[in-house]
Amino acid sequence: MSDFDTVPVHDVPADAVILDVREDYEWVAGHADGALHIPMDQIPARLGELDPDEDLYVICRTGGRSFRVAQWLTGQGYTAINVSGGMDQWLESGKPLVSDNGLKPLVL
Repeated sequence: MSDFDTVPVHDVPADAVILDVREDYEWVAGHADGALHIPMDQIPARLGELDPDEDLYVICRTGGRSFRVAQWLTGQGYTAINVSGGMDQWLESGKPLVSDNGLKPLVL
């Protein structure tokens, strides 16, 4: 049992603060527009960039990394919600993607 919620992609509010914890190359290829990108291994060092008063919807490719980050953030006093299915499900659900490389966005 966890101390945080896990929600499917279709339950992520349109105005949610999305924290994408994938690696740089994954982010560049495609991500949710407006998401904040902090790779999983950088979260402890960059914790100050996160607002502890906001609900953070944590996403990765399939949900494994985001689960671990949501668990850790919750332990630090943040409200973190794991997005099950991750960016793979985001793409499958037809939610919009943007890329940073000028190419058609995709999920790696």
